[in-house]
Amino acid sequence: MKRLLLAILVVTGSTPELPAQFPATEHLQRRDALVARMPDAAVVVFGANSPEHDYLEFYQNPTMLYLTGVREPDAALVLIKQDGRVRGTVFVLPRDPAAEVWSGKRIGTAGATELTGLPARSRPELDAVLDSIAGATSLPFYVGGGVTGASAGRGGVMTATDQYVAALRARHPDLQIQPVVNDAVMRLRGTKSPAELALIRKAVDITVESHLHAMRAMEPGMHEYEIEAVIESGFRRQGAERPSFASIVGSGPNATVLHYNANDRNIDAGDVIVMDIGASYMGYAADITRTIPANGTFSEEQRQIYQIVRDAQAAAERNAKPGMRAAAMVDSARAIIAAGLSRLGLIESPTATYDVRARDGSARQASQIGLYYMHGLGHGIGLEVHDPDQYYFTGTIAAGSAFTIEPGIYVRENVLDILADTPRNRALIAKLRPSVERYRNIGVRIEDDYIVTDNGLEWISRVPREIAEIEAVMRRATP
Repeated sequence: MKRLLLAILVVTGSTPELPAQFPATEHLQRRDALVARMPDAAVVVFGANSPEHDYLEFYQNPTMLYLTGVREPDAALVLIKQDGRVRGTVFVLPRDPAAEVWSGKRIGTAGATELTGLPARSRPELDAVLDSIAGATSLPFYVGGGVTGASAGRGGVMTATDQYVAALRARHPDLQIQPVVNDAVMRLRGTKSPAELALIRKAVDITVESHLHAMRAMEPGMHEYEIEAVIESGFRRQGAERPSFASIVGSGPNATVLHYNANDRNIDAGDVIVMDIGASYMGYAADITRTIPANGTFSEEQRQIYQIVRDAQAAAERNAKPGMRAAAMVDSARAIIAAGLSRLGLIESPTATYDVRARDGSARQASQIGLYYMHGLGHGIGLEVHDPDQYYFTGTIAAGSAFTIEPGIYVRENVLDILADTPRNRALIAKLRPSVERYRNIGVRIEDDYIVTDNGLEWISRVPREIAEIEAVMRRATP
């Protein structure tokens, strides 16, 4: 407990160093890039709605934030592309001193123009403006932001914005409305600008520091939520606005649950702990995972599993260079995991399968690797923790990419219970059970963040990750 208190003192003594804001032209360039992809149309982007209760936190949706930088609720952006000309207007809630008593000062139309460089109008005027465009032109409406495309007639769950669009469609039955803007913006978001990469770096730096303090604070007998407190207090003290996702601090059997986040178990001396955490800084997310031993020293079984995962990550890194196909890093990591699981007796061979029983009673085959490694190798990071990356669309890693690499192995104590009752599976269970018993409740995930520049691939989440490095950090008392 002394180490926990010391860790909190160290974290709270830090002072955030803030990087520069976006250049004034960046949001303009993003809007220009969007409309360049569009035919003549009215592009309408809806910001996130006000929270149902005014004491809940508000977060802008990524499309609106990416195109305008506006962080207030109930905003909208309208871009008209027609006959080679583009006109834009941003809509925001008007200044209202009485309402601002409860929810804080609004930027108003003057502030919105200063922020975006666009003419600004009051949000209550949006209905009349859209009705006028629909009545006076034959332009289709391309919509995005809070739009999901759900409709009541199809049984979908309609957001408030979906309902707004449905009402607009009802007033103008001949109007063509297509929810295509979010997909177009996601393609743009896949390539990060230098300013965006600087914010990702800052989010990662904050997360690195919190990982280090958590490693040094860890002691058997603590609760998972005590480590979570060290982590998230570090986020806030260093200037992050919030975690970029629910912090995962999973010990013992919880280390084998991919998205565990209750964080309420007592940590035992022989546990490994998966800490999958990320800070959000000015809307940009980090995502770093480390797996550490509660008592500061990995057991032999834990070391064996850990080294396979680390070797898989290293193989992926070697195949994650600019110009290379993203599939190469995926395939190389999976090959290492397959060989390692086979060596430990957790699967029969790197290509072995098991029987899966379909609903109609027929059988198909599934890879035995998937019993222990069931998620993708990584994902893009940016305005969302699972952000698009350009290799999603091109298949190739290139400058402007920002992504994670996160292989894992999870030996759940009941993993064999999911196998269908077939003669072949019964024999497989008998063969694998001794190894599952030996390695049960060991879950290991190692996740790092990378950016790609003209100089190549850069590992930016430099938390110790080799076995000897982790054990050395945990031996040192917190300063």
